[in-house]
Amino acid sequence: MDKKWRVEMNELDARILVVDDNREIVDAIALLLEKEGYEIIKAYDGLDALDKLVTNQVHLILIDIMMPKLDGLSAIMKIREKNNIPIIVLSAKSEDTDKVLGLSIGADDYIAKPYNPMELVARVKANLRRYMRLGAIGSEVERESNIVIGGLELNQNLKRVMVDGEEVRLTATEYKILKLLMTHPGRIFSAQQIYQLVWEEDGYAMENTVMVHIRHIREKIEINPKEPRYVKVVWGLGYKIDNK
Repeated sequence: MDKKWRVEMNELDARILVVDDNREIVDAIALLLEKEGYEIIKAYDGLDALDKLVTNQVHLILIDIMMPKLDGLSAIMKIREKNNIPIIVLSAKSEDTDKVLGLSIGADDYIAKPYNPMELVARVKANLRRYMRLGAIGSEVERESNIVIGGLELNQNLKRVMVDGEEVRLTATEYKILKLLMTHPGRIFSAQQIYQLVWEEDGYAMENTVMVHIRHIREKIEINPKEPRYVKVVWGLGYKIDNK
């Protein structure tokens, strides 16, 4: 993929490959995304998808897992040998192991069926924005100051937070909490630890204060705050961000 395209092109001009052996699902997704201004290419199995990629310039792929001839996971592995465009897995398999497997072999995102149409459109737009932004040329200093986890990017020099290529406005306290979690991915911080490190003072009965700030952060950085991709609650222990 040409970096120039990713810098200059608007994501609404993108061409999307939709792959599913259920033609009704393909048609429904195509109709949904065409209303958003996207051009849609249809494929009905993994081999068909690989053929379409040879003859068409595609900017994002929505692909099912269970398909004849060549399943979605095998197709993703083939695609990743030559192409780094965004891939969103769309499948009725909703178990965590299937999600992890899809992401581990090269998928960028995962949506379980039955899907929410608004969430599907939001995920498509987010992945396209992120892909185009990552293709842009930035200074070495700015890149080195960045902490990137999935589509979440925190620039320590500019005190700026980006989610899937779009800037979000955090308060100073929200920024400090997010930076604490992002600089220690996978580590669980209790509410008391967060309060002590961010507010720089001992606190008692501070759980509600921290919880409110976490909720506000989620509302700003998550597509669906009730099912967060980034800031996770570990019940009885505290909060963390996984290093995705």
